[in-house]
Amino acid sequence: MNDFEKQIAGMSQDGLRSLKIHILQVNLGLRCNQQCNHCHLEASTQRTEMMEWPIMERILEAARSTHCQLVDLTGGAPELNPEFRRFVSALRKEDLQVQVRTNLTVLLEPGMEGLPEFLGDHRIHLVASLPCYLKENVCAQRGQGVYEKSIEAIRRLNRLGYGIEMGLPLSLVYNPGGPFLPPPQSALEGDYHRELGQRFGITFTHLLTITNMPLGRFQRQLGLQKQEDNYLQLLRESFNPRTVEGLMCRHQISVGWDGTLYDCDFNLALKLPVNHGAPDHIQRFNPAELSTRRIVTGEHCFGCTAGSGSSCGGALV
Repeated sequence: MNDFEKQIAGMSQDGLRSLKIHILQVNLGLRCNQQCNHCHLEASTQRTEMMEWPIMERILEAARSTHCQLVDLTGGAPELNPEFRRFVSALRKEDLQVQVRTNLTVLLEPGMEGLPEFLGDHRIHLVASLPCYLKENVCAQRGQGVYEKSIEAIRRLNRLGYGIEMGLPLSLVYNPGGPFLPPPQSALEGDYHRELGQRFGITFTHLLTITNMPLGRFQRQLGLQKQEDNYLQLLRESFNPRTVEGLMCRHQISVGWDGTLYDCDFNLALKLPVNHGAPDHIQRFNPAELSTRRIVTGEHCFGCTAGSGSSCGGALV
């Protein structure tokens, strides 16, 4: 039993367990047109890992068998997968709700012409990274020029109805710029609406706050700043038992670009597939076994239970 499981022992004596698979999260590859300082997967233009169509066909079968509520596409930049549009179309033909995690700037890349319109036509939910409403903070995390391109991409999406029409939600994602927890999600959402509306006349549906995990590039950054131990201690001391019920690993499963199954995207980064006897590849997908599986946990799990909690869907409480 690791330290995280000891922490939750009073709530779950035999470790953390899945409750149901409401969401299939699918990592379409680690290639990205950005190279962000906080990326736990260390995605970049140099990465070549990419999901192929036979794995996507298996995911379609898994989605049918679980009757999942949502298929959540992520990366890297998922839009850079050559099969992206084909896969999205196939998911929607099955009447599955689809969500895409976009970094916004990829929508302006060569070869992406018509992609915003494609997403709108298929009524795809968008979750878009914009780690701050201030230019200097975004550039510090994501590189020069990213802020301006992100604003232009949101403008294009707004013109299509994203963030305005009920069926075209556009959520923005905030990540802290350093070794600290996000502020309260509802208060920060008001700041985002005010600042982005006044400065650029753009709008969005919701703001999601996500805690930086001590993994990948962010972990290396903590090491260079000699802040890793302090940050891990902050996460431990900020443990909130009210977050445990809603932890994303208890309601979803993550499929890696090669079909390996993980409890969450962070375990994917650590190369920790599902375990404790549960099938660990999409070719052996078994809804009954996976929906009640024991979850693989570790020190990083304190990141999801700190403060208001953190998941791919934002704060938990």
